[in-house]
Amino acid sequence: MPVLNDLFLPLNDCHFITTVITLSEVLVMPLRERKPQLAKKYKDILTMSENIDILDINIEIAKETAQIRADYTLKTPDAIQLAAAKYSSVDYFLTNDHRLKIFKGLNIILLSDL
Repeated sequence: MPVLNDLFLPLNDCHFITTVITLSEVLVMPLRERKPQLAKKYKDILTMSENIDILDINIEIAKETAQIRADYTLKTPDAIQLAAAKYSSVDYFLTNDHRLKIFKGLNIILLSDL
């Protein structure tokens, strides 16, 4: 997606925050397809990019995750991502999952809207 390529360029003003959940999710397909080089490329992009920070899950994020799950009945990985974004006071939450638009605690933007 060309829009995403531009967003992730280190020279733009965008700074991304995600969690270790993202890393575990994006590695599944290349590992399943026995493509270790692609898995390494994804890992390197997430862990070495100057404009991406990966958060560990802490107690505050875990508590907020539980509250989000209770309020919205979302799956744990989705609730963790939302909780981490809220914890980090992000300006926007970028997703490809239209179901997350139900969450009212963040300004959620769908990739399809870019």
